[in-house]
Amino acid sequence: MVKRRAKQESKGGNWLLTYGCLMTQLLVFFVMLFALAAATTEDQLKKIQRRVREYVAENNYQDLIHDVIDTKGLVISISSELMFESGKAELASEKSRNIITDLFTIFQEYPNRVVIEGHTDNRPISTPVFPSNWELSTARATSLTRYLIEELKYDPERLTSSGYGEYQPIASNETPQGRAKNRRVDVIVRRLTMQQYKEINKKMKEEAKKVISLTQ
Repeated sequence: MVKRRAKQESKGGNWLLTYGCLMTQLLVFFVMLFALAAATTEDQLKKIQRRVREYVAENNYQDLIHDVIDTKGLVISISSELMFESGKAELASEKSRNIITDLFTIFQEYPNRVVIEGHTDNRPISTPVFPSNWELSTARATSLTRYLIEELKYDPERLTSSGYGEYQPIASNETPQGRAKNRRVDVIVRRLTMQQYKEINKKMKEEAKKVISLTQ
């Protein structure tokens, strides 16, 4: 009788031990997912920023690619000199395509959406293709976006593009240097939206159900 009771208690103890291990795994899983969500804040953007700056320094692009973290997210300003020929919207060379490929290979590792903005200086343009800077800046942003989707297979749901012409300058248009700074493409790595947080939370619940089902 004593031996039988001991065996029963042993079985019960093993079951409790297994259940406890599963609960520990579940707790660790939640902690990891919470850390993933938390990493989408300022620290995450700074991590991306560090990687971008390392790439820029390695390739000596310090005068042509700049970045800042603001309320919109991580804003990376790329000089149009690196991307396009004057008055044109297609990516100019293999060099420009390589730059975009290298930068977006970094961004691909994160769930953030990316906004691509085209900007020009205030010198007017009037061609059969581009009646104004509005059209030119929009076409440049669209051209870059199309390259990402068609050539790099970047998720189109994570991309937005728009053009602002000369109306969002970052320097004075009174000097050649200022105008050069204003002719740019801004690539903005956005902070995660509430919807994206909800999606992460949904995945957490789904994975939790899978783990809990192992205990039943």
